[in-house]
Amino acid sequence: MSTTEYTDHHGPEGLLVRGTVVVVPGRGESRATYERFGRRLAADAYRVRVVDPPALDAADLPGALDRFGAALATAAEGTAPDGSGGGAVRPLVLAAADTGALAVAALLARPESGGAPRPDAVVLAGLPGRTAAPTGTGTWEDELDVRTSCPTHRARLTGDTGFSRGALADAVPEPLLTAAYDSEPAVPALLLTGDADPLADRDALDRAAESWPRARLAVVRGGHHDVLNDLQHRSVAAEVVTFLETLRNDLVPVVAVESSAW
Repeated sequence: MSTTEYTDHHGPEGLLVRGTVVVVPGRGESRATYERFGRRLAADAYRVRVVDPPALDAADLPGALDRFGAALATAAEGTAPDGSGGGAVRPLVLAAADTGALAVAALLARPESGGAPRPDAVVLAGLPGRTAAPTGTGTWEDELDVRTSCPTHRARLTGDTGFSRGALADAVPEPLLTAAYDSEPAVPALLLTGDADPLADRDALDRAAESWPRARLAVVRGGHHDVLNDLQHRSVAAEVVTFLETLRNDLVPVVAVESSAW
């Protein structure tokens, strides 16, 4: 179900909500980009709300982050069940991609202020790095090749009138990269990257995964930049749901493999 400001996905009728996931798109993306991802999480009884990508004004990055944090807080509070009188059903998880993921990481690096929501965990997918390959001189097919090898996702992006082509060529503000990669989020963080993503900086991601207190880095074989929506989206969504369920179990895995022949 879509509203003017958000796109909402609700779980099956009659099931208790297991948590809330607010999805933040990245450069060029629209809320429609995450329809498939949102439906998959909602099918497992998570309340999902997709917001618009953040407007990151390099000339006033602190102000842009303030506005982004306030907008996230409003979006999260608005997911409260009817008649509950409370806020979002916990755990509250921010799942973000590309520069949306950088902005979420930068917010977590700040002291608790400005009305930004304090999530219980984050999923940061397709984080761009300083060593990203150039993407501004190619065709639309070239941009699609950077983003995804999934024919369904390629068709969705091509037909989405709300999608901004060429946005991956927009420079990522250096202060945003610094704030994101130098942060040490206190909350559990699932980092997702594709091993075929030319915009990723694996060295920086490895350092983040090692230095952040409760981080997990998952690498998707054959995954491109749009790792939440690429050809492997079923396995990636399953990894996210596993993370959500583990979060509900105090970060103790619900299933442990004791023996395997493969």
